[in-house]
Amino acid sequence: MVVLSADSKSLNSQDAARDFGGLIHSPPRCVVCPTSSDGISSLVRVANATAKLTIAARGNGHSVHGQAQALNGIVIDMPRMPTNAIRIDHGGGDDDLFCGGPFVEASGGALWIDVLRETLKCGLAPRTWTDYLYLSVGGTLSNAGVSGQAFRHGPQISNVLQLQVVTGNGDTVTCSATRNSDLFYAVLGGLGQFGIITKARIPLEEAPERARYKRLVYTDFGAFQKDIERLISLNEDVVNYVEGIVIPSCDDPYQGYNSVPFDGEAIDPSLIPDSSGPVLYCIEIAKYYNHGQEALMEDTCLQRLETLLGSLSFVPGLTFTTDLTYFDFLNRVHGVEEVLRKIKQWDVPHPWLALFVPKSKISKFNDIVFRDMVCKGVNGPMLIYPLNRSKWETRSSVVVPDESIFYIVCLLRYVVEGGQPLEAHVQQNEEIMRRCEINGLNVKQYFPHYHSDAEWKQHFGDSWGKFLANKIKYDPNAILSPGQRIFARDKVAVAAAKQAADQR
Repeated sequence: MVVLSADSKSLNSQDAARDFGGLIHSPPRCVVCPTSSDGISSLVRVANATAKLTIAARGNGHSVHGQAQALNGIVIDMPRMPTNAIRIDHGGGDDDLFCGGPFVEASGGALWIDVLRETLKCGLAPRTWTDYLYLSVGGTLSNAGVSGQAFRHGPQISNVLQLQVVTGNGDTVTCSATRNSDLFYAVLGGLGQFGIITKARIPLEEAPERARYKRLVYTDFGAFQKDIERLISLNEDVVNYVEGIVIPSCDDPYQGYNSVPFDGEAIDPSLIPDSSGPVLYCIEIAKYYNHGQEALMEDTCLQRLETLLGSLSFVPGLTFTTDLTYFDFLNRVHGVEEVLRKIKQWDVPHPWLALFVPKSKISKFNDIVFRDMVCKGVNGPMLIYPLNRSKWETRSSVVVPDESIFYIVCLLRYVVEGGQPLEAHVQQNEEIMRRCEINGLNVKQYFPHYHSDAEWKQHFGDSWGKFLANKIKYDPNAILSPGQRIFARDKVAVAAAKQAADQR
C-alpha cells in the first residue's frame, strides 16, 4: 500500500523541491510515504510502465546538489515511513548469513541518531559514523559515510552485513557479500542508481562510555601532514578518532583560531609564531574509555595517549582538551546546528565541495587552495584528514584515488547574510575544480556532481563500464535517482541496445 503524505509533519512537494544545499529546486509531481518495501516496489513498477516518471528516495534532505529530488516525478519520504523499525540482534542471525556477533537491522529511512540511541540501550554501537547523525541509513550507505573513525574501520559502506533493496525493476532483493553480491556492492556507494535501500544490517561492538577529545594546533603543513599520517598508521589502539581542520589565521570567533578551544577558552596570539602563514592547521583526536574500568587500566589507557602527544610537533601551548560522554561526542555537531538555528543560519544555502585528494598531491593542494584561494575562510568548517584505502571496500561503487593513503577535503560553506553571495561560493568551487585539473591533482568528488556525460565518465574512469552495466541490469529504464543527473531514461535504453549489439 502507498499513501500520500498528508499529516502536518510529513514532507510536502515544496519541501521536497529543495535540500540542504539550497542550490537546486526541482518540484516533484507528488510526495508519497509507502507503508512497506512492497509499497516502494509497487511505485517502481508503476513508474516503469510510464514513459517519463522517475523516483527519488529522500532521506533527511541533506543532499547538496538536488540528488534526492525528482522533477515532475515521485519523491519517497523515507524517514516518515511507518515501518522505520530498528531491531537489535545479539548474534547468530536468522538465515544463512554469517553473523558472528551482534548487529542492528535498521530501515533505510531510519536516522543514525536513532540507531545510536537504540543500540546504546544495550551497551552497543556501530563502529564507524558520519560527523552529523541526523542522516538516514540508506542515504549515507548510498554515498560512503565518512568520519574520524574511518581511518581504522573504513567508511560506513565497509561495515554492512546485509541489505534489502528494491531495484529499479521493482524487485525486492536481499543481498550481502555472499548473496546477490553484485547488487550488494553496486548499491553501496551507488548514489541511489541501482536500488532503494529499505533495510540494512550493521555490525555492532561494545560501546565505550566516554571520549577524551583533543585539538592540537600547527602552523606548518609538513608537520601537520607527518603527524596526522602517523596517527592513522598506528597499529595500537591509542586513538579512536582522527580528523583535521584548516583555520584562517585570524581572531574571528567563528572560523579563526579562537574557534579551536573548547568551552569559551581563547588562544593567546603570542603563542602563534610570527612565521605562521595565512592559515593554521588543527588535528582533532579522541580516545574512548570507560569509567567502569579499574583505575590503573584507565590511567594506563589515557597515559598512552599523553605519551603519544609528547612525540608530536604541534605548537607548544596550543593543545586543548575536553571530556564528553560517547553519545555527546558523536552527536556534537547537533549542538552547532541548534546554535545556528537560533540565529537563522542553518536553513541557508550550503554550496559544499567535498573531494578525495591523493596523498602525493595534498601538499600542492594545500598551497593552491588553502593557502591561497580560501585562506580567509568559507563561512564554515574546512576539513582535511587522511584515510587508509585498505579499509575501503574496493568492490563498492565509490570512486577514490588509487593510492594507499588519500585525503578527504571538505569545504562546508554557509551563505550568510552580509557575506559573499551564493554565486561567488559556487564560482569559487568551480575554480577550485579547474585548478585541480590543470595542475594534475587527480581529485575525485565525494557527493559527485557533474554537468555532462563526459565528466561522469571521467569521474568513474575504468569503473564506468561496470557502473553502466549495473544500471542497465538493475534500473534499465533509469527510474531511480534522477537528481544525480547521471542517466536519462532514453540514454540508458540506447546504452543497453549498444551494449547488446557489442556483445553479439
